[in-house]
Amino acid sequence: MAALPSRPRGGAAVIPESETTVVVTRKEALADDVAGLTLRAPDGGPLPPWEPGAHIELVLGDGLVRQYSLCGDPDDPHGWRVAVLREQDGRGGSAHVHDKLAEGDRLTVRGPRNHFAFTPSRPRCLFIAGGIGITPILPMIAAAQAAGADWRLVYGGRRRSSMAFLAELERHGERVQTSPQDETGLLDLDGLLGEPRADTLVYCCGPEALLAEVERRCADWPPGSLRVERFTPKPEAGAAPREAFEVELALSGRTLKVPADRSILEVLESAGVAVLSSCQEGTCGTCETAVLDGVPDHRDSVLTEEERGAGDLMMICVSRAAGPRLTLEL
Repeated sequence: MAALPSRPRGGAAVIPESETTVVVTRKEALADDVAGLTLRAPDGGPLPPWEPGAHIELVLGDGLVRQYSLCGDPDDPHGWRVAVLREQDGRGGSAHVHDKLAEGDRLTVRGPRNHFAFTPSRPRCLFIAGGIGITPILPMIAAAQAAGADWRLVYGGRRRSSMAFLAELERHGERVQTSPQDETGLLDLDGLLGEPRADTLVYCCGPEALLAEVERRCADWPPGSLRVERFTPKPEAGAAPREAFEVELALSGRTLKVPADRSILEVLESAGVAVLSSCQEGTCGTCETAVLDGVPDHRDSVLTEEERGAGDLMMICVSRAAGPRLTLEL
């Protein structure tokens, strides 16, 4: 297990991020076009701990690195579980998992990381999942149950046969509402979210269309009520104009110019500055960097509105400066 540099959410200190070798001990079909993987250490020893909402990166070879939510039991130190949807128009990662990965194969895994942490700070939790977005929600449900929260899950999919973990969810009875679109139509988001509730946290993961509609309906809810996770960028994330600016690297004393047609990450890499990164589209959180001075122009799909407002963190693969200069803790 090797250590890679990474930054914790909300802090400046450098901590190690684990890079772990695992073995695929089980591969199974969970639903139409959904493959489940169970991953364990080659020697059967413990894996790095994680909490509900966390994801890992599978290093699949040929330049393919993909993030998948952990959907198993955080209290099981010896096994990780992920579920992978075959993306028909994807970039090759899911096809590799479905078509090439087999039981007994070894993989390098980075993480876990968590930008979708479950914090049951209000009496009620409403979970909304669309399709494969059920994966980070599963361990949250178990945590909500253990915390004594009043929770409910609404889980939609195109059809029942495409929805993973239905049998696993049956034990929760009426707390879980499953809504295959071909049977019941689209989720009734107006009924679920039409009236703001100060005692409720909403957690949502799924396709962009669902996330956008949930965000729109929760706009008038109390701040901090909605938490979402994306694995694709927001459609508007890169739409704003791009201007040149400077970045000062506080730890090295260097100042670099970022032209309009390049990202901070690209400029740093060209200058020989080692920065951990992965998706390069503002969705995984790997390149999160502390901002010491200046105002970031946030274009990521990870940070909450409160975190954006604080202005002390940014994703340097896509976000830019709202002024002529930024000082970063690099």
